Amino acid sequence: MAFGEGKIWYDGKLVDWKDATCHVMAHALHYGSAVFEGIRCYKTARGPGIFRLDDHMRRLYESAKIYRMDVPFPREEFSRAVVETVRANGLESCYIRPFVFRGLGSMGVNPLECPLNCVVAAWEWGKYLGDEAMENGVSVCVSSWHRAAPNTFPALAKASGNYLNSQLIKIEAMQGGFDEGIALDHYGFVSEGSGENIFMVRNGVIYTPPSSSSILPGITRHCVFTLARELGIRIHQHVIPREALYIADEVFFSGTAAEITPVARIDNIAVGNGTRGPVTERIQSAFFDIVEDRVPDRHNWFTVVA
Repeated sequence: MAFGEGKIWYDGKLVDWKDATCHVMAHALHYGSAVFEGIRCYKTARGPGIFRLDDHMRRLYESAKIYRMDVPFPREEFSRAVVETVRANGLESCYIRPFVFRGLGSMGVNPLECPLNCVVAAWEWGKYLGDEAMENGVSVCVSSWHRAAPNTFPALAKASGNYLNSQLIKIEAMQGGFDEGIALDHYGFVSEGSGENIFMVRNGVIYTPPSSSSILPGITRHCVFTLARELGIRIHQHVIPREALYIADEVFFSGTAAEITPVARIDNIAVGNGTRGPVTERIQSAFFDIVEDRVPDRHNWFTVVA
């Protein structure tokens, strides 16, 4: 099912993609007042497996809570809507986008009089940064755009308005001939990519920025912690200065869309030997062994669509 086809769950009903519309004066269009999730569904022997559905939906509701959005559906019902959308579209593997947005009500910054609309869309989507990137790595730059300072935009919320910053980072990178950009935080330490968490390997130890570096604590980021500990690899949350990236042995991204993607070059400086490193490969292999159904789902990360 390609992007733009099939059914979308919209406020409790499945509708045709073309009919899943909102008014041009909806609050979210003008003020970015929406929260969302990105979820992967993988093909498994038991059927389509939605990856870490409960964790994603919990974060969706936590994002809504931060922005004073009282979601009109219980979390369990919204989760069932995700499953039903995958089933209704006959998808074996896909990317899923549940989101909540403030619709047509009053105009102005105050959002509280605007109704909340709830949506789930799903479509087939391959490797976010390209198939070759999984082995050869991507080329990135450190962006001139920083992540928001503390107490400005809540970084723990996956909110649509926050991604205007991500767009600037991504556009700057691509116009400069890079695949992706890395943002620094308010204090000049490494934060994250435009849509990915970042990890650095030095002397066999993995380091990643803490929540205080204006990151979104990713679901796939949590997978990396779990898998690293199972593999006996030390992993720490620690502030990372920009220059540490240039002398790292390895760097890789994690994210629902990006999965586990190595970084080959940063600001045109080769990372390690300029390709995927051994620690990255171990984490990547352990991750794909689970999501591609080569080993049992020992963490109960899948919700199977019967």
